Parts: sequence; C-alpha cells; structure tokens
Amino acid sequence: MFTSRFHLLIVAASFSHAVCGPVQSTFEISSEVYAVAKPRQLHGRFLQITDMHPDPHYVEGTSISKACHRSKPKKKKKRAGYYGTPYSDCDSPLRFTNYTLDFLEKNWASQIDFVIWTGDNARHDNDRKLPRTTFEIYDLNRAVAQKMKDVFLKKGVPVIPSLGNNDVWPHNILLPGPNDITSHFSSIWQEFIPFPYRQVFQRGAYYSVEVIADHLAVVSLNTMYFYDANKAVNGCPFNELSDPGNLQLDWLEVQLKMFRERGLRVWLSGHVPPSRGNYFPECYVRYVDLALRYQDTILGHLFGHMNSDHFFFLEAGDLELELDQQVAKTEIESTADADGDLYDAIIDDFGTLPGLSKVELDEYAVINVSPPVVPNPYLPTFRIFSYNVSGVEMTGNLEKKKKKKKKKKGGKRKPGHHRGGHGDKSVHCAEEPFRMSWKCHLSNDSWHSDPESPPRKNQRWTPTGYAQVRDLNLLLHQFI
Repeated sequence: MFTSRFHLLIVAASFSHAVCGPVQSTFEISSEVYAVAKPRQLHGRFLQITDMHPDPHYVEGTSISKACHRSKPKKKKKRAGYYGTPYSDCDSPLRFTNYTLDFLEKNWASQIDFVIWTGDNARHDNDRKLPRTTFEIYDLNRAVAQKMKDVFLKKGVPVIPSLGNNDVWPHNILLPGPNDITSHFSSIWQEFIPFPYRQVFQRGAYYSVEVIADHLAVVSLNTMYFYDANKAVNGCPFNELSDPGNLQLDWLEVQLKMFRERGLRVWLSGHVPPSRGNYFPECYVRYVDLALRYQDTILGHLFGHMNSDHFFFLEAGDLELELDQQVAKTEIESTADADGDLYDAIIDDFGTLPGLSKVELDEYAVINVSPPVVPNPYLPTFRIFSYNVSGVEMTGNLEKKKKKKKKKKGGKRKPGHHRGGHGDKSVHCAEEPFRMSWKCHLSNDSWHSDPESPPRKNQRWTPTGYAQVRDLNLLLHQFI
C-alpha cells in the first residue's frame, strides 16, 4: 500500500529534472514565526525518523572513496549519485534531506500524532581533508530543527528530538553538563522541550513530553552518558552517584514512577540502543532493570544509530552475576562491531530463545532499532508506527492499573551473549568484583508486569505495527 508513495522520496517532478536538476541548495528555512496549533483529532500513527546525516559538502559525480566530496572517477559506478549513494560511506546530499522532509510534509504531517526524532543531524567525521567543526555541527542541527518545526510543529504535531553521537564535537564525547553543547541544543530545540524540563535539559540533555496530555508520554534520553565510546564520563559506577549516567537513570526512574502513578503510557527513545556492546556495563544493568520493572507502563523502546534495521531483547538474565568475567568481556568486545558481527550476534542470540511454551514474558523487553534516512550503508528509510486509539476520550485520566507481579529471578535458560555462570548474590555480592556492582544493589520493588496492560494486550495505546520505505534500490541506481 505504501510502495508508490515511498517511491516519491527519490523521484523528482520529472525524469529530466531529476537527472539535470539544479545545484544543491541549503535547507529551505521559513523565517516566519510559527505557533503550535491546538491538539487535533488522533490518527493512531506516529513517525520515527533517525540518522539523516546531511552533508553540505556532498557533490554529485565525485568519488565515493573521497566521501563524495571531490575527484571524479572514470567509472560511473564509483561516482556519487544525485540523491545519495547507497552501499557506501557517503552521507546525504542536502537535496535528499530536504526532499525527504518535504515528502513527509506533503504525505504524512497531517496523518500522524507526533514525531520521535532520534538524532545524528550532522555529517560523519569521515574525511580527514575536510574535518568537521563545531560551527558546522550546530549549523546543520539548527537547519534541520527549523525544517522539523516548519513541517510538523507549526501544524500542532509534537516533535521529540534526541542527541546523537555525531551531533557533538569531538565525535562521541560529551562532558557532564551543564556545558556548551547542552546550552546550544537547549536553544536550538527550545520549542521542542517543555518549559518545566528546560533546567533538566541544560544539565543532561534529556527530558519528557506528554504528546497526548494525561495519556501518553515520550521520554527522550541522552544516550551519550551511557555510550561506552564517550570517554568523558565514568559509566554509571555504583560508588559515583553523581556520574551523569547515574543522574539520568535516577531521573528516568522518577519519571516512570510518576507516569505509572498517573496512569500514563510511555515510549522510551534515544540515539544509541541499549546493548552490552554499546553501553557501559553498569549503565546497561540499570537500564535493563528499569525496562523490566516498568513493563506495564513502557510501550516500547525506539532507537537509531546502528544504521541497520533490527530488534533485540533485554532479559532478566542480564541482571544476574557473571562469574566468568573474561567471557563476558570478550563477548562485549566482539559484538561491538555492528558492521561485521551484528547479524551473526543477533541470529545466535535468537537461536537460544526458549520455545513459546517455556518463555516467561515478564523477563524480556524488546528494543527496536530503526534504519536511517542516510543511504549509508543501505537504503534510506523512515518508519510510520501505528497504535490503538480506539475509545479515546481526551478528557480525564486513564484508569490506573493496580495489579502487580512480584519480581522473578532471572531466566530459566542461560540468556544469549554467551555470558558467564549465574552466581548466588547472597554469597558473591559480599566479594570483589561484585560488591560494587549495580547488580548487587538493584531495587527489591515488585516488577510491574501486567499481561492485561497495553504493552502486552491489544487495547488503547497498544503498538500495532509499522511501515517503512522499501524497494528503492532500482530507482536510486537510475540516478547514480
């Protein structure tokens, strides 16, 4: 149903215009002051868009091996394409980013309820002869943000952006806030961030938005404080409660508790997905604990960054002690290479899942990772999610669920990732190296896992599916 519409992403007004189109221009930014419209009728759909990576230095016909910035190879197949170059390391030409957002404005802006925008709005640092600058990063983010305001926010569609690892300089590095980066993005995203969260954002670049007041919220996490490539933080150590990762997870716990008490449902979003290969070990443990403890409140987890369409599981076994630390360390290192090992790691992990009759759903949470807009390394994509809005009354609050389940011990199987043995916490938590691990200090509160709640049973707010761009290879290559 969506194929013909999505093809418009790369088809210009006419074939001749596509081949001989005008030179690349900057983002088309409206100078008028917009006002957010009043809430509209719900459509039961929302957009996730991630990893646009606009590149102002992209030049059609230049060498793919030069990041599509310069030189002109003799072979056509080695040249940069008009709308981008799939299966390469090149970023998006500005014309493609503009065209994507213009397409969304024309075809989807009036059909969705909110936008989850999960970061990376600057080019990669992949050209040593043309290094990125702080000014360029902020300028690109400012331009994309203005386009998002014009396309969505001025039509009354809430937009919830997250900070990407390529939205900062140096690449991957973010110091504890407040700092220059959090200050600049506080200004760039001022209209996206609710006023009560401005001070929180200045400190840590995270916040939440009630996209449907008193009913549905989206939490935007700053995954830079969990990401193990960020060497400016210490990775949520138990004995350093002021670490920015710990402060953010403390804040997230308060948010989830508050939303649950009010009867709201929540989407968690961010740039870098929570996995053992991406997060500092202690940050990962705390995230898994919250994800499983508030299952009846969290509708799902939406991330980007990996530039590859996939999903994976968090599981209760991740909270158990790993007696063989070397095995765990080796596996974390091997799965960190998304390009080479991601597929094999996921297939191996799925292969160890128990049969349906043996699975304990309380012990799992699904992480969805969306592919990017940038055609690097595959084909450009965005996702339109659908969710159940049947019987919605926009006055009053949702009925609060009272039912709780007691927390269960980790899975009956040895979960994926080839972790070490499961130790007895009553014994090993008094010993090194476990004594200072978050695994030995997690809350004993009950897990709120209700099989009758929207994340588990189709009812109001339940996610029901998504559609995304497909079959663009042939059309893209017509312009390369």
